[in-house]
Amino acid sequence: MRIDKWLWCVRIYKTRTLAAEAVKMNRVWVGGAWVKPSYEIKQGDVIDIHKGQITFRFRALGFPGGRQPASEVERYAENITPQEELDKLTIPRETIFVSRDRGTGRPTKKERRDIDALMEDLL
Repeated sequence: MRIDKWLWCVRIYKTRTLAAEAVKMNRVWVGGAWVKPSYEIKQGDVIDIHKGQITFRFRALGFPGGRQPASEVERYAENITPQEELDKLTIPRETIFVSRDRGTGRPTKKERRDIDALMEDLL
């Protein structure tokens, strides 16, 4: 089965076009190598998918005939993403949120510099 079709069938991408574009932009690797959208995957292939700052890893277990319901996806794809990659999903929740009182408007230039300096110190 073609890699772009498999990514769409197991609900990793919403449309086949998005799946093909991701493969063309070298965001999908099979066995450690970039592939083309027409690449034929085999059962047992390990597929790395870069989405944002996270690299998801799946093992192809089978080939569905079409797009599958979410409850059936685990029959065709095994999620073997390392835990340290999954931990990156919680990082945005742990960042500092700077709140402003309602009606105070946008920050001034000086306030923006202070906010930026604070954020740089934390990173």
